[in-house]
Amino acid sequence: MTPEIDLTDPTVLTDPFTAYDHAREQGAVARLVIPGFGPFWALTRYAEARAMLTDPRFEVNSGSFLRPPGIPDHCLAYLETMAEKDGPEHLRLRRLVAPAFTPKRAAQLWPRLAAITARLLDELPGHAEDGVVDLVPHFARPLPIDVICELVGIPETDRPRWRDYGAAVASGMGPDFAAAIPAIIEGAKEAVARSRAEPGDDLIGDLVRVQAEDGDRLSDTDLVTLVWHLVLGGQTPVNLIANSVEVLLRHPDQLALLRADAGWWPGAVEELMRFCSPQLLTTPRFAREDVEIGGQVIGKGERVTAAMVAADRDPRVFADPDRFDITRTGPAQLGFSHGPHFCLGASISRVQTEVALSALFERFPGLALTEDVPRAPDGGTWRPARLLLAL
Repeated sequence: MTPEIDLTDPTVLTDPFTAYDHAREQGAVARLVIPGFGPFWALTRYAEARAMLTDPRFEVNSGSFLRPPGIPDHCLAYLETMAEKDGPEHLRLRRLVAPAFTPKRAAQLWPRLAAITARLLDELPGHAEDGVVDLVPHFARPLPIDVICELVGIPETDRPRWRDYGAAVASGMGPDFAAAIPAIIEGAKEAVARSRAEPGDDLIGDLVRVQAEDGDRLSDTDLVTLVWHLVLGGQTPVNLIANSVEVLLRHPDQLALLRADAGWWPGAVEELMRFCSPQLLTTPRFAREDVEIGGQVIGKGERVTAAMVAADRDPRVFADPDRFDITRTGPAQLGFSHGPHFCLGASISRVQTEVALSALFERFPGLALTEDVPRAPDGGTWRPARLLLAL
């Protein structure tokens, strides 16, 4: 019998790892119970999940994403990112933007990311009450949106408003989310127009200068849509940084390794993505035809997702998978997905996370948790509702 995971069950929301572990033990496929949706399948084992993400029998399309109500019509053209496209158009966009997102380009951003991080850390004690601060609103959440502003070329005077936009997007579907979208789109249009007039030393400037061998270029709509894509994708490092701080504080032996040798940090980021990735599930795919996986037929048109929360702790692939070990080697984790839709900003997210965590623990060597960390009730994302720390 195919196991079921009810995403409205409080025990699943507070401990998805146990729920998905039990499902994985019973088979490679689980049924997700989500109110308002028909059949929705999750692949819980690494091999099957990874294979599905490159299988042309499954497609990503606009139905893979939910649109909150209340979005003005003039914004809709900018909300369908390349993450929602398959086939030639996805390949075209990916080919044009890829040069700006290489590991080499991300490494070159290190000094700018370090300066942004240092500024936030300077401000952190000012947000503390009796020496205790909530790291989510005062560091983890503003850092990625500040980085996006730097990458996109948003003027310094506008960046406080963009922090508000980032907080609204992080809050999830709701009136604040919908209200932030027109402001983000308008700011992105202004940034693109400035870069068209005078390309700067930022991501949009780089992309304005890009021209493929066949003469193809990114349109203004493509560039504005990419900014929206970055704002959405920026929620991953928000939650990864917060999750990682908790995990490292709960594993002082691993934190001691990092303090003794900073060379462990790149491996630590990969292990943190495996162990506490905020993304529990990949973007849903739709079956183009009936497909059998692990004895379960996924019918044509039905949704299926890779359960990274389960696949990245599959004991068939990872030895002692529930052990956090920054020295671990082996197969790549799936936290940034896999295949054609591998996370565009993965290299920047990796560098940003390493810069943020290494600087935080260096600046505040006595950092400590002050409570058990409450979790936001989100069936798709593993994230803290708050993260109170003694500085």
